[in-house]
Amino acid sequence: DSNGMNFTVYRASSEMFGNVTESPQDENTPFRPRNPYGAAKLHAHWSMSHHRERYDLFACSGILYNHESPLRPPQFVTRKVTLAAAAIKLGLSDYLKVGNLDAKRDWGFAGDYVDAMWRMLQSDRPEDYVIGTGQLRTVRELVSLAFGAVDLDWEKYVVVEESLFRPDEHFQLAANTHKAKVNL
Repeated sequence: DSNGMNFTVYRASSEMFGNVTESPQDENTPFRPRNPYGAAKLHAHWSMSHHRERYDLFACSGILYNHESPLRPPQFVTRKVTLAAAAIKLGLSDYLKVGNLDAKRDWGFAGDYVDAMWRMLQSDRPEDYVIGTGQLRTVRELVSLAFGAVDLDWEKYVVVEESLFRPDEHFQLAANTHKAKVNL
């Protein structure tokens, strides 16, 4: 800005919460990451917090839940499912292999999350915010919607592969966005 101040938003992750003891999670929920990604994100989050306090930086942390867009790479479940539904409809594929259909995620639109991060930078003081929808949806719901959008009965084309189950599917990572709703 014109005062020479630097502003930044760090994109943290709900994976920092990991093995949660409460759901939904807010800014005061203890961090208990259960994978290297969550641990690395937590380290960066703490580093950002330290620099904010030590050097009086205007730095906010957006603790983001799953955020999706057409730019998401195809190895992520949302793109894997939507691309497979389209490929099956076009006759380019015969089936889709998925893991746990009952796995739940707090999925939102990436553009909304970018807007929330921009709003953080418009605040009077830097703070951390949980950003998500607060609603858990199953992979089954995602599959049903994607295949329904191309007029296919998903149950005829989807194969559940137990080797694709993730060991940490039982964690209920759902956003409590009260603070963001009130302040942003």
